[in-house]
Amino acid sequence: MEITQRLRAFYDSRIGLPIPDDGLVLDVGSGDKPSWRADVLLDRYPDDAFAGQRSGTGRTRVDRPLFDADAAAMPFADGVFDYAICSHVLEHVTDPVAVVGELTRVARAGYIEVPEASAAKIIDFPSHLWWCRLDRSTEPPTLVLEAKRAPSFDPEIEAYLQRTDLAQPVKRLIDSRHHHNVIALRWTGTQPVRTEGTHDPAFVERTVNAQAHHTRGAEALVARALTSVLTLRRPRRRTPVAFDDIVRPELRRGDGALLEPRIYRL
Repeated sequence: MEITQRLRAFYDSRIGLPIPDDGLVLDVGSGDKPSWRADVLLDRYPDDAFAGQRSGTGRTRVDRPLFDADAAAMPFADGVFDYAICSHVLEHVTDPVAVVGELTRVARAGYIEVPEASAAKIIDFPSHLWWCRLDRSTEPPTLVLEAKRAPSFDPEIEAYLQRTDLAQPVKRLIDSRHHHNVIALRWTGTQPVRTEGTHDPAFVERTVNAQAHHTRGAEALVARALTSVLTLRRPRRRTPVAFDDIVRPELRRGDGALLEPRIYRL
């Protein structure tokens, strides 16, 4: 039963996206594992120096047009995307409310995934800035992000896990129940979000330079293999996209150039 639930959660969040065959899809914070269905990528940290903000495996994948830009101030026109994917990004950014505002500005619908606070407090990650929860008293539910004040929830527990070498076994156990450890939101039109508390600027600075932590070894390989198999016969958009068709009016060039699989820095 647990395996069936995990496969269903994986399929729903990664494969069975409610996107028409000709839909234009944006992946925000794509890193080294962009969505198979994304047509355009956006990542503020594409350089190797920021591998800790990704999986630690090295280079950002640039097999599609990738815009090096701030997710809180995207260079795209209003409503140009049919769908926007933002998976495990909001917990890293200083202004998640602005990022969600941009997601709902540039796309008509989308998917947001963040780590759930209760699981993250057991084994947390040094580059995360927020504890994430879902307030179900509103309709639709409100994503609530509470500012972290330290890298771990409880320093004594963190020290114990490290000195007993239990940190990695516990992490593997928690990762094996990944679908229980995340908040997964599909939104249309809008997504309520709010933050609570403020950050110490020094803490924020440390998170940007935190060491890699997202590597999940065999699990990551299995996820990639499953994605390859399950998307083998699923269509991706093949229609070329023009640069001027997706960027803000003030950034248009007027030359009719098509997007290419490279980094765009505007």
